[in-house]
Amino acid sequence: QVQLVESGGDLVQPGGSLRLSCAASGSIFRIWAMGWYRQAPGKQRELVATITAGGSTNYADSVKGRFTISRDNAKNTVYLQMNNLKSEDTAVYYCNADVERLFRARNDYWGQGTQVTVSS
Repeated sequence: QVQLVESGGDLVQPGGSLRLSCAASGSIFRIWAMGWYRQAPGKQRELVATITAGGSTNYADSVKGRFTISRDNAKNTVYLQMNNLKSEDTAVYYCNADVERLFRARNDYWGQGTQVTVSS
């Protein structure tokens, strides 16, 4: 099995910064793309940012210039640096990973989510 564990969510004031981390563990052969998604109350889950194994990134328009996704392949960890946070960034943030297990097909895995609240 594969587990994704997020950390770093918190209550922060508008204009502040947070860094989310997500560590993957288990019977991992290779991790392909990793990403962050978020879900605000009453809304559908939406893509925030993704990063390929080679480091190519993609961002939602709403976070471009404020958020930076990165990964440490040696640690099977993905990060999301969030700067200049706004109230509309308030949501539960979920980590996602496209994982290839040894002798198994690739599958998508999700973390349990971490709450980010932006409020004064």
